[in-house]
Amino acid sequence: MDRLEALAARLPRAYPGPGGAIAVLKDGAVLLRHAWGFANAERRIPFTPATLFRMCSITKQFTCAAVLDSCPDPTVLDPLIRARLPLLGEAWPGALHLAHNQSGLRDYWAVAMLHGAPVESAFGDAEAARVIAGTASLQFAPGTRYSYVNQNFRLLSDALEDHAGRGLAELLRTRIFDRAGMASAFLAADTRAMPDGTEGYEGNVATGFRAAENRILWTGDAGLGASLDDMIAWERHIDATRDDPDSLHGRLAAPVTFADGAPAPYGFGLGRGREFGRATLGHGGALRGWRSHRLYVPAERVSVVVLFNHFGDAHGATMEALGAVLDATRPGPDPTLPPPAWVGAYLEPETGLSARIEAATPGRLRLRYGHSAELLDLQPDGSATNGQTRLRLAADGLWMDRPQENQSSRLRPCDGEATRDLAGRYRCAELDAGLDIVDAGGTLYGGFSGCLGQGRMELLEPIAHGIWALPCPRALDHTPPGDWTLAVRRAGDGGIEGITLGCWLARRLDYRRVG
Repeated sequence: MDRLEALAARLPRAYPGPGGAIAVLKDGAVLLRHAWGFANAERRIPFTPATLFRMCSITKQFTCAAVLDSCPDPTVLDPLIRARLPLLGEAWPGALHLAHNQSGLRDYWAVAMLHGAPVESAFGDAEAARVIAGTASLQFAPGTRYSYVNQNFRLLSDALEDHAGRGLAELLRTRIFDRAGMASAFLAADTRAMPDGTEGYEGNVATGFRAAENRILWTGDAGLGASLDDMIAWERHIDATRDDPDSLHGRLAAPVTFADGAPAPYGFGLGRGREFGRATLGHGGALRGWRSHRLYVPAERVSVVVLFNHFGDAHGATMEALGAVLDATRPGPDPTLPPPAWVGAYLEPETGLSARIEAATPGRLRLRYGHSAELLDLQPDGSATNGQTRLRLAADGLWMDRPQENQSSRLRPCDGEATRDLAGRYRCAELDAGLDIVDAGGTLYGGFSGCLGQGRMELLEPIAHGIWALPCPRALDHTPPGDWTLAVRRAGDGGIEGITLGCWLARRLDYRRVG
């Protein structure tokens, strides 16, 4: 308890912002229930354990619980899902592919940016339906890989509503919240405001905080509103039913595999991982101005919930709390290990994405490839890993193993300087969307446009010959897609024919030069 009390005292300064809350449970009993600061700094509304909070993507497990409780065989939803993806033909994913993030769809928040959506524009049912129905291809065959896709869970909740003839809010209340004792939890679909006045905040201590503006309409992907006390009730319900495989959480936590039988680290809206040598189940949540994380360690019967109404690292705080209750610490990197000779820029051949590897801190590398940068600890055998992603040098080159995505590939080195002849107009026929690259005073900028508007221009970053990055630091959702890889395709005469564009959330889209 001393470590937990010390943690509670330091959290407000270690993760500074308007407010926050944390709960730690062991064997179903609450060890720590603490809130601090303000839910609304302007109106001086205190942050308390009863404050309503946007749980964001933590919603996904509740959507899957409602699906499993309503449909013991979720494949009954498959025809309803197929009807919402009319252009995919026979390639469409099923309900279980969606629930396990194995659908092969491109994330619609990322695709919305390609359609030119301004960062703080409205995105409701009509916009979502348009982007989803326009899906004409997949980025991998369903069941073969993992990729995080928010509309997987919107499709699930929409199909469930049609199947049950009841709204998602009612299904969540009657099938999940009432059973778990989550008295104030509700479907907070409209991200513009919370009924008790709680705000999420952008900014930091140096620049100051301001209320974040969100205009998204969320459903089964991220629409849950709940208090810390509601989440304590959920964690206690999990612990009380831990030995029943047919309980809500028991079904959510069932083992999941890829189509080839390899174990999958994500299923039914829950991440399966390991922390401090123990198996864990959990999920994070994020929207502009909001951060949350919840984690359960079955073997120890320990739960941690962290809520920040700002951009603080909720996952990091969760790990600190878990270490405190387990009296465990993470081993750090070996600072004596030098950066390997293979740091540099590469292209991953299956996804077409750049993989940039650089020295970070002594004994540690930074990999920029996925949704966000990853830190990997150097190992005595010359490899580098963070427990999931692994970089290793073999006789035939540098390999990147990502078992969490069921993928292992040999990276292709990218050499030479990026040429500056990209300026022009490009069009993606599949999306009916455009990309403008402009030489503005000797510097290249790029911006997207399409059915959702005209996005802002961003400074392009050269990576290597024929490879550029177009940053996306702000988006409708948060965290944003990150960097788009632009891989130039040239015709036989050396002129630019087009660009293969993608990010980890939305890969391999073909843009042809039209002007």
